Amino acid sequence: MKEYRLTDWLPTTKKEVELRGWDELDVILFSGDAYVDHPSFGAAVIGRILEAEGLRVAIIPQPNWRDDLRDFKKLGRPRLFFGISPGCMDSMVNKYTANKRLRSDDAYTPDARPDMRPEYPSIVYTRILKKIYPDVPVVLGGIEASMRRVTHYDYWQDKLMKSVLVESGADLLIYGMGEKPVVELVKRMQKICDIQTNNDSSLREDSAALADIPQIAYSCKTADFIAEEGDICLFSHAECLKDKKKQAANFRHIEEESNKYTASRITQEVDNMTVVVNPPYPPLTEEELDRSFDLPYTRLPHPKYKGKRIPAYDMIKFSVNIHRGCFGGCAFCTISAHQGKFIVSRSKESVLKEVKEVMELPDFKGYLSDLGGPSANMYRMKGRDETMCRKCKRPSCIHPKVCPNLNTDHRPLLDIYHAVDALPGIKKSFIGSGVRYDLLLHQSKDPAINKSTQEYTRELIARHVSGRLKVAPEHTSDRVLSIMRKPPFSQFQEFKKIFDRINKEEGLRQQLIPYFISSHPGCKEEDMAELAVITKRLDFHLEQVQDFTPTPMTVATEAWYTGYHPYTLEPVFSAKTPREKLAQRQFFFWYKPEERKNIINELRRIGRQDLIDKLYVKR
Repeated sequence: MKEYRLTDWLPTTKKEVELRGWDELDVILFSGDAYVDHPSFGAAVIGRILEAEGLRVAIIPQPNWRDDLRDFKKLGRPRLFFGISPGCMDSMVNKYTANKRLRSDDAYTPDARPDMRPEYPSIVYTRILKKIYPDVPVVLGGIEASMRRVTHYDYWQDKLMKSVLVESGADLLIYGMGEKPVVELVKRMQKICDIQTNNDSSLREDSAALADIPQIAYSCKTADFIAEEGDICLFSHAECLKDKKKQAANFRHIEEESNKYTASRITQEVDNMTVVVNPPYPPLTEEELDRSFDLPYTRLPHPKYKGKRIPAYDMIKFSVNIHRGCFGGCAFCTISAHQGKFIVSRSKESVLKEVKEVMELPDFKGYLSDLGGPSANMYRMKGRDETMCRKCKRPSCIHPKVCPNLNTDHRPLLDIYHAVDALPGIKKSFIGSGVRYDLLLHQSKDPAINKSTQEYTRELIARHVSGRLKVAPEHTSDRVLSIMRKPPFSQFQEFKKIFDRINKEEGLRQQLIPYFISSHPGCKEEDMAELAVITKRLDFHLEQVQDFTPTPMTVATEAWYTGYHPYTLEPVFSAKTPREKLAQRQFFFWYKPEERKNIINELRRIGRQDLIDKLYVKR
């Protein structure tokens, strides 16, 4: 077991800064999460990336925004900028349930305390810093910056909100996974500081030197803005307030440009300002991703939390992420909008190095909780002909059908599993990430790939399931599933047969745990009633269910708010009132005696006596 010193973590206090012998900081990061020095926590990643560039970086986790603001003052002003990483989740999803009730815990906080972060930390932290240090640049990053970079619908306030850049008064925003843009930003800013006789000019004054950095967004006065050929000019914030169809139309451009190799610059006018969103960097190379994961993380919470439990850390401390990105394009998911749809995979050497580091943790007992990624089985998958991918703007590579150019070979993933399981000290590696069964059912033209898929499916079920395998059919209605960008339910049923057969052949008694969503755009009460009948027939008593929660910048959210599908601009029904949502959700629990009366009454109301018979009449 490795022994760590306090200086092995990035400093969080003045005393820790002094222990390093520093009299000045280059960058100070404010985080809405507790500081866990682990590659799954954004603030730690950006801090380590900047440290590797030779910068003096500190992190102030979960500053108190309600007292005399001493947390915002304790380390003084940085030489370059303040960075804000509001958390691994959107703050409002973190704080509120789908029914807008305040959550009783926060998984990213010591002892799960629910009161350690404000609503919208990007806005709250920036406004405080701008009041105390008006001349120091503030740069936004993380999931909140990615999802709120232009006009977006906010479910908790039930209104369209302006770009978080404008709402907060920040100088710059980095969206997506920020390693490359933040490194380029600090290089440019250092040059600016070297040229200036003093370092107190604002970023706005030097915007010309930063304006072409990919994957950033900035705002400028509309009167000063110069459009470029190829720009995509979104409908303005004011136009979207007046016409929901224009807001829906905006989203198609935002999603398509986020998923292209060579994207266009996006602009939007708001309050006599123009928000400019530069196109993203190309996906990282394997070497670049390895470099990010191979930085000297302790993989542990900061010592200040000794004796306290951070639930999110407990979930991932024995897991290893092997790739980044997801090409599923699910309508309700933000992964591809933040990480991109193109898969970037780590080398086997980098993965094994991290597994060995996990094995050194004091309470490791030989079991890896997850060897996965945003989706468990997309490792090394990409287009056979990458020139076709460079022209493509499809948000999903597997919906409505698997792209014929997609290489669905599972052999590289099997190789990773075998290499990890061969390590002395590894008793078992589980796959905790969600599995895409549509990839396991896909028939390639290459018999060797089909054979690898069959081998992977058997190995997954026989050796890598900790009693329960998570999959996400999400619904049983193919019409609803099409809006969700999910495969037909028949594929889930086919996969369940394979799962049951392999379990029987291997002498195992494992469960398949399906995830379902109610009240998704396009879903009506009858769809949920039919879901109840179908899941009863399959002998499922559902546990993993949720009511659809509109989160910023997803296809489903835009359809839910505007009433129009962003790609067709055709009307889409959504259950919105508490009564409508409850009426849908109750069908998940048809097997509970306390729900039976309400369900029968509801089925009678909508004229579906036939479904009452299928649910409750014994034959």
